[in-house]
Amino acid sequence: MAEQAIKKQAIVPAKPILKWAGGKTQMLNDLLPKVPSSYGRYIEPFFGGGALFFALQPENAIISDSNPELINMYRQVADFPDEVIQCLKQYENTKEMFYNVRSQTWEALPKAEAAARTIFLNRTCFNGLYRVNKKGEFNVPYGKYKNPKICDQDALYVASDALKKAEILCGDYILVLEHYTKEGDFIFLDPPYLPVSEYSDFKRYTKEQFYEEDHIELAKIIARLHERGCHIILTNSNHPMVHELYSQFTIDVVATKRYISCRGSSRKGEDVIVTIPPKQKTLIKLMPQPLPKQVAAYPPTRFMGSKSKLLSEIWSVASQFKVDTVIDLFAGSGIVGYMFKAQGKSVISNDYMAMSATFAKAMIENNSVILPIEEAKELLIERKESDHFVAETFQGLYYKDEENDLIDILRTNIATIQDQYKRAIAMAALIRACTKKRPRGIFTYTGERYNDGRKDLQKSLAQQFLEAVDAINKAVFDNGKQNRAKRGDAMELRVEQADLVYIDPPYYSPLSDNEYVRRYHFVEGLARDWQGIEIQQHTLTKKFKSYPTPFSTRNGAADAFDRLFKKFAGSILIVSYSSNSLPAQDEMVAIMSKYKKHVEVIPVNYKYSFGNQSKARTHRNSVQEYLFVGY
Repeated sequence: MAEQAIKKQAIVPAKPILKWAGGKTQMLNDLLPKVPSSYGRYIEPFFGGGALFFALQPENAIISDSNPELINMYRQVADFPDEVIQCLKQYENTKEMFYNVRSQTWEALPKAEAAARTIFLNRTCFNGLYRVNKKGEFNVPYGKYKNPKICDQDALYVASDALKKAEILCGDYILVLEHYTKEGDFIFLDPPYLPVSEYSDFKRYTKEQFYEEDHIELAKIIARLHERGCHIILTNSNHPMVHELYSQFTIDVVATKRYISCRGSSRKGEDVIVTIPPKQKTLIKLMPQPLPKQVAAYPPTRFMGSKSKLLSEIWSVASQFKVDTVIDLFAGSGIVGYMFKAQGKSVISNDYMAMSATFAKAMIENNSVILPIEEAKELLIERKESDHFVAETFQGLYYKDEENDLIDILRTNIATIQDQYKRAIAMAALIRACTKKRPRGIFTYTGERYNDGRKDLQKSLAQQFLEAVDAINKAVFDNGKQNRAKRGDAMELRVEQADLVYIDPPYYSPLSDNEYVRRYHFVEGLARDWQGIEIQQHTLTKKFKSYPTPFSTRNGAADAFDRLFKKFAGSILIVSYSSNSLPAQDEMVAIMSKYKKHVEVIPVNYKYSFGNQSKARTHRNSVQEYLFVGY
C-alpha cells in the first residue's frame, strides 16, 4: 500500500482533506511567495484545514489544533489510511445515514471510524461547516448535495504521506509556540478572525472562544518569536486592531470570498497577510564617536531631510568597514558626503536637484579654490543690464523689489565667472542667502506670514550673500583625494564600483509628501537659471513641475529600492529611512536580503526639523530613523 501511495503522489498533489470555513486554499497564490526559501521546521498551531501545509508538504513539521476530533482524524489518516478508507466506503450520501452518523459520539467509536465519521460529516453537511453545541455535539444540518466525494482515496493516500512527516499535537497554541519553536523555524498562524463575536470561526470549530485579549496575547508571543529568530506569516481579517498590533511589519490586504455567509452581499471580504521576518542578529554596534572638526565648517542648512544630526551615527556604522570610495547617492544638503570627505574618503556626491549638485561642486569636489570676498563684492555691482527675470516673474511673492533686482544682478554676474568652482561658490552663496532671507527657508507660500523676526530676516540680502561666501570659503579643504559632484538620476548614475553607497532617498509616507522641488523651487530655479523647466503660471507660488521620482508611491519606492540594491550589489549599502515611511522595516530587509548576505537594522531616535511641530497632537516628527546596512 505504501508503494501505491508513492505512485499516487507523483500524479496527485496534496490538498486539504476537509472543506474548511476560513480555509486558506483561495489565498495560496498570495501566501506561497511569502514563504521563506529555507527554514528549520514548519509549525502551524491553528491547523484547521491545513491548506498551506498540504501545498508545501514540508519534510519536518509540527501541526496542532485544540480540536481533539480534528486531531484524531489527521493522526488516523497519517498512520492508518487504509482503515479510514475502508470505513468511509461504508457511508452513503443519504439524509437518514447523515443524521444517524451525526448522532454518534465520536469518542465512543474506534479511532479510525471516528476519523471517517469526521470526514463523512464534513463532506455531506451544509457548507462543510464544523460546529458544535454547548455539549460538544456536532449540530450542522444535512447539506443535500447530489454527489459529494465522500471517499477520495487517492487524495487520502497523498495526504497521509504528507502528514507522516509531521508531529501532530492536540493542545493550546500558546504551549506549541512557547515550547516547540526554535530559531530558524517557519510559523504559519491562522487564528480566529477579528472582529470577535459569538459566530466567530473559532467557536464554530470548538466549544471555546477567542477574545480580543487573546489577539493581544498572540501579538506579544509573535514579538518574542520574532526576537527568537523565527519567520512568521499571520492571516486575519482586514481589521483596525490587526493593523495596530502589527504596524511595524508588512501588511498586505487580499480580497477574499466568505463561503459560509447566508447573505450574498457579505460573501466578499478582505483578509490581511502579515509577514514577520526573523530579527537579524546584529554584528554592527552603534557607538557614536567625535567627528573631525572640519565637519563643523560645513554651512548649516534647514534643508528638508538633512542628516546633519545623524552624522555621528552614520559614521559609527560606516567606520566598521574598510572603505576608500563612497557614493552619496541622494546628496540633498551635501552634509553626509562632506562628512565622508572629512574622514579622508574619495566621495562621489549625486543628486537630481541642481542646487544640491551646486553645493557639492563648491565644497566636496572643490579641494582648493575659494572666492575672495573682494571678488564677491564685485558681483553685487551691476555691470550690464540683466534680463530682469526674477523681478518680473516673482514680483511681490518672496522678496522686496530691490531684493529681486539684486538677485537678477547676481545671476547675471555669476554666469560670467570662468572658474567653475568660483561660479559654484557664488551660486551656492546666492541660494543660501535667498533661503536664509525666507521665513522657514521654503517657497510653498508667498508673503511673510511666518516672519518671526529672526536676525537672519533682518539682514540685507547683500550681507547674507557675502556671509554665505565667507562660510563656503571656510568649508573648502583638500582631503588629498579626488572627489566629484554629479547631478542626475540615481538609477542612471554611471560610476566605477564604490566601496560604500549611502542612500538617503525621498521618504514615502501616506501621511505627507516628499516633494523637495515644491519646497525649494525658487532656489532650484536659480541653480538651473530656470532652463529646461516650465513655470506653472497658474499657481500662486509660480512653481514648476516636480521632477519625476519613483519614491512618490509605495509600490514605486519598493521597486526603486530593489533596482538600486541590485545596481550597487557589489558595494556596502547604508540606507537611511524613517520608521513612519514605506516600505516598512521588514519589507526593506527582505528587498536588501536579495542582494546582500548580511542585512542589519540600526534604529536611531530622531526628530525631524520639518513635519508636525512640537505642539502637534500626533508628534509624527518624533520617530525612529533606521539605518539599513547590507554587506
